[in-house]
Amino acid sequence: MLLLLAEYLQQFHKGFAVFQYLTLRGILGVLTALSLSLWLGPWMIRTLQIRQIGQAVRNDGPQSHLSKKGTPTMGGALILTAIAISTLLWADLSNRYVWVVLAVTLAFGAIGWVDDYRKVIEKNSRGLPSRWKYFWQSVFGIGAAVFLYMTAENPVETTLILPLLKDVSIPLGLGFIVLTYFVIVGSSNAVNLTDGLDGLAIMPTVLVGGALGIFCYLSGNANFASYLLIPFVPGSGELIVFCAAIVGAGLGFLWFNTYPAQVFMGDVGALALGAALGTIAVIVRQEVVLFIMGGVFVMETLSVIIQVASFKLTGKRVFRMAPIHHHFELKGWPEPRVIVRFWIITVILVLIGLATLKLR
Repeated sequence: MLLLLAEYLQQFHKGFAVFQYLTLRGILGVLTALSLSLWLGPWMIRTLQIRQIGQAVRNDGPQSHLSKKGTPTMGGALILTAIAISTLLWADLSNRYVWVVLAVTLAFGAIGWVDDYRKVIEKNSRGLPSRWKYFWQSVFGIGAAVFLYMTAENPVETTLILPLLKDVSIPLGLGFIVLTYFVIVGSSNAVNLTDGLDGLAIMPTVLVGGALGIFCYLSGNANFASYLLIPFVPGSGELIVFCAAIVGAGLGFLWFNTYPAQVFMGDVGALALGAALGTIAVIVRQEVVLFIMGGVFVMETLSVIIQVASFKLTGKRVFRMAPIHHHFELKGWPEPRVIVRFWIITVILVLIGLATLKLR
């Protein structure tokens, strides 16, 4: 929106041409989303408290969590608001990638909102039934996959790229739709499972989102893409603005979500952010790198799968409680220790993911 205004004003002063630079608009995207989060955060928390939109806590979980009962939830709406406004202000709105990522994010946020609403407002402990949640996730996931497949302008946009192997690429054809569906829906649910402790999910999301922004910038530049031997995806560089908005909005939310949390993001935030990361990774052809950088999300998801499978097959549990962050809590780790150590793991994994840019 403001990019169009800057382009118009260039005829009066050439200085407005500076807004053409992706790096500047990325920085402005971070600052705008961060400012919005910090500004709107206190008002949103008060509103949630007045309306008694508080978190329900499992009685079979760690006893330390009982004190969290009633803490305002659905704060993910704050994150999505900041991301949407920042993106609409600073991104090139003629770019199809900006719209598909924004649409997926808000669509999955809507699913999470309905789930949270039914749990918190209607006091329905089941929330949105799982079959309907996965149905709508599948609808939006497949919709995004089909759109990206149909609008692909060159073969590399539907080719599987393997990091470390510069001469290996696998044309997917219609398999691209299947892969994209699993990446978007899988990453959405993985972030949702991770969102169980104060700040545990949002900081890895910020780190992975920031790293994906670097991939977007490089993939959208023909010279950098050629030098680094990564796919050149015209137009993907514009997604650095969206990734920057994730970073800014996430850090602003962390201001209120850090231990002890004043607000939780709820499914409205977790499902949306996970889907956003998955969609961006698909666009820049870095699904495998997302799997690496989002290792904490993967670990949380696998712990649930292993726990359920083990109990159904043998009647025994592998972990004291799943997802795995609760396992460490029940072993006696204080909540802040679990959170910070998972953050440290994410930093390491993100650095490994970024290192694949040169290790080819």
